[in-house]
Amino acid sequence: MKAVIPAAGLGTRFLPATKAQPKEMLPIVDKPAIQYAVEEVIASGIRELLIITGKDKRSIEDHFDPSMSIDPKKLDESTTRMQGQLNGISERSQIYYKRQAVPRGLGDAIYQARAFVSHNAFAVLLADDIIINPVPSTRLLMEAYKKYKTPIIGVERLPKEKLHRYGVIQPEQVGEGIYRIEDIVEKPEPGEAPSDLAVVGRYILTPDIMEILEHTKPGKKGEVQLTDALREQLKETEMHAVLIQGRRYDIGNKLNWLKATVEMALVRKDLGPEFREYLKQLPQVQLPKEE
Repeated sequence: MKAVIPAAGLGTRFLPATKAQPKEMLPIVDKPAIQYAVEEVIASGIRELLIITGKDKRSIEDHFDPSMSIDPKKLDESTTRMQGQLNGISERSQIYYKRQAVPRGLGDAIYQARAFVSHNAFAVLLADDIIINPVPSTRLLMEAYKKYKTPIIGVERLPKEKLHRYGVIQPEQVGEGIYRIEDIVEKPEPGEAPSDLAVVGRYILTPDIMEILEHTKPGKKGEVQLTDALREQLKETEMHAVLIQGRRYDIGNKLNWLKATVEMALVRKDLGPEFREYLKQLPQVQLPKEE
């Protein structure tokens, strides 16, 4: 199986930080967000992946290039460890890149991968969702695909007040943490969600989705929505969902990105103890007011 990571969005929610760099390259402590997705792909046993990029996204390719222009003798311990991680990614995977010429939404970005995936099922990971779990979430979806041979969607239980920001499935439970999907409602009005199971950024898609995406009409903002294509596909084929375990960070906005950065720092052996003490003292610190 191959994997696709769409990374062609404009990142307008993070302006001005994303004016000259991709949102996917914003660091969580000292690691770009997209690297978490790439590492999950490799940990799931997938060796070929395609990153869909766009305008001003060249730094993503540069990041995963294992070569460095710095003299190895001048690298400190932290940088040496980082270099080792990137070398490991390069040795264990083959990363390809394709540009989405015009940012026409997630559905269109995935459609750009049609030649890469050919006639095979493939994984899709959204870099906005960082999922920390001893068993990679993508691997869990792959195991479900082996059993059901249908499209598989990752879902998470969310409080009612958050469901209006997500696609929500209408489920029929068929196993422990496994559901047959009867419908998908995109961003339901408060109180109208069919369940508390929200779609998160992990999918196993089957190749027939490409023809559906080709004929899916753009929705709001002129974007082709993956959810619209999945609902069309659901008319012709069964579809299942897997309940995602572990800790998920939705870093699609600034507040959640800050939360992820703080929590990731706290669990670091080299940063956590001292950072925790700093946070305890923070209420007494006189902070400057925002201008």
